[in-house]
Amino acid sequence: MRLLLVEDDDRVAAALSAVLGKHGFEVRHARSGEEAIQALLPDEGPGFDCVLLDLGLPDQDGFEVCGKIIRRCAIPVIMVTARADVRSRIHGLNLGADDYVVKPYDTGELLARIHAVSRRPPLRGPYDAGSGTGPATPPGAPGPGAGEAGDALLLGPIAIDLPTRRVTVDGEAIALTRKEFDLLALLAQRPGVVFRREQIISEVWRTAWEGTGRTLEVHVASLRAKLRTPAMIETVRGVGYRLVVPVR
Repeated sequence: MRLLLVEDDDRVAAALSAVLGKHGFEVRHARSGEEAIQALLPDEGPGFDCVLLDLGLPDQDGFEVCGKIIRRCAIPVIMVTARADVRSRIHGLNLGADDYVVKPYDTGELLARIHAVSRRPPLRGPYDAGSGTGPATPPGAPGPGAGEAGDALLLGPIAIDLPTRRVTVDGEAIALTRKEFDLLALLAQRPGVVFRREQIISEVWRTAWEGTGRTLEVHVASLRAKLRTPAMIETVRGVGYRLVVPVR
């Protein structure tokens, strides 16, 4: 098995690489988030079976790196970090990490977790946001009930151009804030699928759920008004929201 170890502390990385090597793993060490992303490019040679990701990286937060990895490929990600608080654990798993291991850890347990996530069939493809509901639709591709025209998602009267972040309703452009667009684009990737509130907060606001619920409700209300079809964003009580494409 080939592992990508993303760890900025060379001593920690060397010790862990030595242990993993004794158990038959081939380890590549990346010292930063950018180096990790570059290592996952197709022209970098054979792919990896798992990523061990530290969160305290020098160039960018590990949560941000995790999001980039799971949007790029279907490699299992295990966060290996000293951040032991529950909010960080929840946030990491909602982002799409396959497991979360707190330092210091037992090496045998880490090995077992690596083997466990590697045995699982891939539940997400490239660009999946980790919804936990099966392979996600890549950005720019239509989900169930959505049509496609070039780089736009067509959902009833609404057209969403992902590259330009432009949204039109019945051909008329509407002005959305950055978070309103991100929220709409997330729901539009899989029409009819329920997104949990915690997942939406992690994906759009890149933070944990606590204290952000009211912000989400305000943005949903604003989106409903701007789209002129309030029923299009449906509240699933006690769970979250889903986008329903109106039939015309």
